[in-house]
Order: sequence, then C-alpha cells, then structure tokens
Amino acid sequence: MLNENGERFIKAIIERVPVERIVEMHLFPAIRLGQLETGVAVVAAEAPPGPELPLEPALNPTRLEVHTAWYRLTRKGPERGKWEFEVKTQADAPLETVETVVRGAQERAGEAIEPVRLTGRELLAMISEPSSLPWQTSP
Repeated sequence: MLNENGERFIKAIIERVPVERIVEMHLFPAIRLGQLETGVAVVAAEAPPGPELPLEPALNPTRLEVHTAWYRLTRKGPERGKWEFEVKTQADAPLETVETVVRGAQERAGEAIEPVRLTGRELLAMISEPSSLPWQTSP
C-alpha cells in the first residue's frame, strides 16, 4: 500500500516520463533513516517517437528506455519538508534487462525487498479513477 509520499513520487515520475510511454514501473518501499525518507523506482518506457532505424526487425528487438528515479524527503529538523527528486535515463535495453536492474537494486539495498510492480495500464487506471488509488484511505 502506497502512502502520500509514494503518490507524490509517482506523480513526479509521470511528469518526466509520460504515463502513456511507461511499460512498467518497479516502486521500491521507502526507507526511513533518521530524518530522511528515500524512495527508488525503476521505470521501463517506450522511447519517444522519432526517426525509424532502417534495420530488419530481427536485428532491432523492441528496446525500451530504462530510467531510475529517486526522491529524498526530510521528515524532521530545520529542513523539514524538503523534497529532492531526480529521474535519469540509464539505458536503452529490452524489457528482460529491466528485471536485471531491479535485482541489482535489491542486492544493493542488502535486503530481500520486493518492489511494487505497476504496468503502464495500471498507472493509467490509477490516475484516471482516483477512487482506485492504492494509497487513498476510506473515509
């Protein structure tokens, strides 16, 4: 279940990577350490429209942009509420490679944490129907 910081993180990501292009997003649970909360996501997205390469389909498998995104929120202290956010394009690779990137992020965290996997369709449904957002609570 995502909280309001998770919601803010997803909104920030889709402002930089249009939701219509997102194939899947892997959203890792936020880590709270002292005054800071940090979140990480791996996003696989279709490349923006551009000139087509004259390669045969067998030589040019479907490739996606692989982005990493992170946020850091200061939860306490004099800078309380400070929000830092970044999205970087890391690679141009097939979808299978995204799983390798996700496993690498899990290993660097040193824990067997499982990210929330959201498809582009699930993200579209979430932003289209606010009542279905997993981070909203019932009245």
